[in-house]
Amino acid sequence: MLFDRVKPLDAILATAEKKGLTRSLGAFQLTMLGIGGVIGTGIFVLTSEAAQKAGPGMLLSFVAAGIVCAVAALCYSELASMVPVSGSAYTYTYAVVGELLAWMVGWSLILEYALGASAVSVGWSNHAIGLLNASGYHFPAAISNADALMAHVQMAFGSPPNADLLAAAATGGWINVPAIVIALVAMSLLIVGTTESAAVNAVLVAIKLLALTAFCIITLPAMKTGYFTPLLPTGTIGMFGAAASIFFAYVGFDAVSTAAEETKNPQRNVPIGLIGSLAICTIFYLVVASGAIGAIGAQPVVGALGQVLSPGSAEIAGRCASIVAGGAIEPLVCSREALVHVLQVLGHPVMGWLVGLAAVLALPSVVLMMMYGQTRIFFTMARDGLLPGRLAAIHPRFRTPHVVTWVTGIATALAAACLPVGKLADYSNSGTLFAFAMVAVSVMVLRKADPTRHRPFRTPLVWLVAPVAIIGCLGLYASLTLSAILVLPGWGAVGLLVYFLYSRPRSHVGRGVVDVPEPEAYTGTEPPVPATH
Repeated sequence: MLFDRVKPLDAILATAEKKGLTRSLGAFQLTMLGIGGVIGTGIFVLTSEAAQKAGPGMLLSFVAAGIVCAVAALCYSELASMVPVSGSAYTYTYAVVGELLAWMVGWSLILEYALGASAVSVGWSNHAIGLLNASGYHFPAAISNADALMAHVQMAFGSPPNADLLAAAATGGWINVPAIVIALVAMSLLIVGTTESAAVNAVLVAIKLLALTAFCIITLPAMKTGYFTPLLPTGTIGMFGAAASIFFAYVGFDAVSTAAEETKNPQRNVPIGLIGSLAICTIFYLVVASGAIGAIGAQPVVGALGQVLSPGSAEIAGRCASIVAGGAIEPLVCSREALVHVLQVLGHPVMGWLVGLAAVLALPSVVLMMMYGQTRIFFTMARDGLLPGRLAAIHPRFRTPHVVTWVTGIATALAAACLPVGKLADYSNSGTLFAFAMVAVSVMVLRKADPTRHRPFRTPLVWLVAPVAIIGCLGLYASLTLSAILVLPGWGAVGLLVYFLYSRPRSHVGRGVVDVPEPEAYTGTEPPVPATH
């Protein structure tokens, strides 16, 4: 039967205790881990995308995405405190609803981390280029984005060559070289084993929080209520569409549960890290977004026929280029570095430069952690026999899983080279939302299947919270763009082929080997979890 392979929780815990990693992270470090991942992947990168989809209504989008993430975090907290091992949602699903769905969750998490790293790489590129331009060095547009490439691709596949597409083709770039560079740098750091300490992570988190605090101090007094009208220029559909994109900004808390196997007293510290980091980041997001909207406005840019243009498309790139060429101030939704742009418009270029510098300093650590997250999922799946042990082979000198890191780094760089940040975030979200929904399912199933098991953290009102998490994830998934919706079944179809042709016959659980010897590839020192996401 397809759903008969469940790995017992006791076996998972025993395997982790015998072959697990050193437990060294506390509640404060986990909270910093979550904050370090959440702040940076969204507010620095996706504000313009959200504004184009929802206008000032993106405030409600942050709330909607935050609510879904909050209920998902409560479900994560219960399972992470019960099963404090690496593998995150993959491991939880394996223990509750079986190997097939666990494989699909793990496969989806690979999509989340790889494309998430690509999205942040593009976000870093946008800020780095802006910083160079503000410093007097003009970085060539031809190698700083792929707007021209996208325009020509769209026209080649039948889109009429309207003025916006032609403008994008004429002024845009063909490849995002800085994004490739930062992705390959992060890959190299993971291979040689250079990771940030908790102290360095705390400094990076402090830099980001200080930059955002300074942004709020400057923008909130300059707010004009008129900029919030109309609140929902694209209606509730646009608001939920923005929420589906913004969800990417919250997924950093997943790294907290992924690091459960390296956590001291995980029954106490994992829930604190998950919920604490989410609460702090939600408050920051709402305040910063309010400052950005109230300072210069955030109404969507429309095309020649009055239609709201899709963020990240070649059309909006061309329209924005035309607006700036006409002498108008660049709208917020057109900026590739939204917060910096707001400060510049308000007459604070130096502070804008500093905020851009904070993003340039902090975002590479997010790329690093997302790449690390994928190697951790590969590691855990290979430990269960579902992937070749060679993928997690340890480098003889650096003692790191260099093969899977190479694969991850190259895939990340290729995606970052030619896709805009918003599309990458949406594609990543499709995998994330599936994984989060399965965690909520697992909590309910385990409450029925094993009600007496010790639960250091119990999800409150579980029969309300878990269904809300599932419905919320499905709702946000349905609000994604069509291309992002189709990514999940397409990626899933490939995953099913791999599972039935390779993984299922080699599964340790399928062969009746529950507590298996650790493959030689995993002996020695596994690379420590980077201290920021």
